[in-house]
Amino acid sequence: MRFTLQQAEQANGFGEQTLVSHLGIRFHADRAGNLCATLPVDRRTVQPMGLLHGGATAALAETLGSVGSALLVGAEGKDTVGLELNVNHLKAVRSGVITATGELVHQGRTTHVWDIRVRNEADELCAVCRLTNLIIDRR
Repeated sequence: MRFTLQQAEQANGFGEQTLVSHLGIRFHADRAGNLCATLPVDRRTVQPMGLLHGGATAALAETLGSVGSALLVGAEGKDTVGLELNVNHLKAVRSGVITATGELVHQGRTTHVWDIRVRNEADELCAVCRLTNLIIDRR
């Protein structure tokens, strides 16, 4: 699935006045057409020891996959809700910006499964995530 700059801009409008805007998450599409999202590692997203909070990484991954699914099914009158999220933290991050890149590995009628890789500014892999979304009728 290829995402466009216009879809990424649409995604940036979804999160106003939510956790997404509070954490500073921003969307873009990379050259390959993957949906990506960035998260600053700052006072909002670190734990007391000064490391990126695992919950912030999880929020980034779930936001990326959920918004990606929403972009794919929204025109069909469908919504998406997260069903399961798994995050393996591989490398600590103390500052800068992390980038999550999502790959849709299953696009079924009722579920989507995303593989999400999180990298630091040095392009080092910091977390791998798997998100399963349930596709539901819009209320």
